[in-house]
Amino acid sequence: MSSINTGDVAWMLTASAMVLLMTPGLAFFYGGMVKRKNVINTMMSSAFMIGLGSILWVLIGFSLSFSGDGLFIGNLRWIGMNLTETVDSARYLPNTVTFAIFQMMFAIITPALISGAVAERMRFSSLFVFATVWMIVVYYPLAHMVWGGGFLQQLGVLDFAGGLVVHVSSGISALVAAIWLGGRKNFGKAKYHPHNVPFVFLGASLLWFGWFGFNAGSAGAANELAIHSFITTNTSGAAAMLSWLLIEKIKTGRPTLVGLSTGMVLGLATVTQASGYVPIWAALIIGLLASPIAYFFISVVKNRFNYDDSLDAFGCHGIGGIWGAIATGLFAHKGFNPVSSLDAVRWNGLVYGETTLFLRQLLSIVVTAGLAIVGTLFALWIAQLLTGKLRVSARDEDRGLDLAEHDESAYPAYNGLD
Repeated sequence: MSSINTGDVAWMLTASAMVLLMTPGLAFFYGGMVKRKNVINTMMSSAFMIGLGSILWVLIGFSLSFSGDGLFIGNLRWIGMNLTETVDSARYLPNTVTFAIFQMMFAIITPALISGAVAERMRFSSLFVFATVWMIVVYYPLAHMVWGGGFLQQLGVLDFAGGLVVHVSSGISALVAAIWLGGRKNFGKAKYHPHNVPFVFLGASLLWFGWFGFNAGSAGAANELAIHSFITTNTSGAAAMLSWLLIEKIKTGRPTLVGLSTGMVLGLATVTQASGYVPIWAALIIGLLASPIAYFFISVVKNRFNYDDSLDAFGCHGIGGIWGAIATGLFAHKGFNPVSSLDAVRWNGLVYGETTLFLRQLLSIVVTAGLAIVGTLFALWIAQLLTGKLRVSARDEDRGLDLAEHDESAYPAYNGLD
């Protein structure tokens, strides 16, 4: 066993635990948004990813994402986490297994984000099959292309902590899945209100806490880069929170806790890709602009095209991730991440007068969106083929997915109408 930096390992294991906590946080965030008769199903749709994502990652996910030198996907040399640390530890710091643990948490939460777009109408068994196939055909190849030595990384595309791999991929996939599945019953006729606003805020708070591990942990060590990513992450989240509240005050006259929670999650998602590459002042701009951009898509574009992205997974993560990729091409600076030849900022952003990085960031959005669209359509087709149908029946939708899918009730003493 080669010698390792124990301080770096301690930080990375801590960051990994923080990122794992984000998936239960997402369960509360999404669960509070839906009707009370669907809260268990919605939370389950995030929670089961911890089990599925972990086992798939150990069996094939890490190997397909990070082994080999392929342009588009890895090989199965590390199937079942069959690693030789003394040979491979230098490639992924602080050592290969620690790196694999940290990256596993990303693979868990990413498909969970998609579930927000199909909430309150997708069969649990269909979601299980869909998530399995989606991780294999979308997530693992994209992680390899961006972080595992694939062609996007070789092109110099920057994604510090998952703006492309996590947010753009899940957001675009969420939109495709929502359109394929169709709207909820009475979509466009009835208004949907969060049934438990404190759940929403609790979930958003857990996400914020975990996001420091998500972004600062992506430095791979307890170093200056982790410190820088930590402060840019917090700055963007805070700025987006305040700008969302300002929008609500202007539009409705009343700022809300749901709006505050949405803004902070949006700001964190948006800066993810840029957090290790941009100045702190740029993170402020990124967060301030994230809210009006996403608000426009959620309140105007969504209504114009009439798609039922139930919990705005595309509006927040897809649009936020796209803006984050663009912002990285605008504000990235060579001085912040000179870690290695593949991960370093090779060109300054557009605001410094260079165009190469900006154009390659735009290309990366197109590639990610294309893979997400094709992969999601394939995963939905396989799920429908194996489970018969993707949607619950109209009767079960009226009854609620908690009882229909799980025979559980979150509020057994409550007998009122949703």
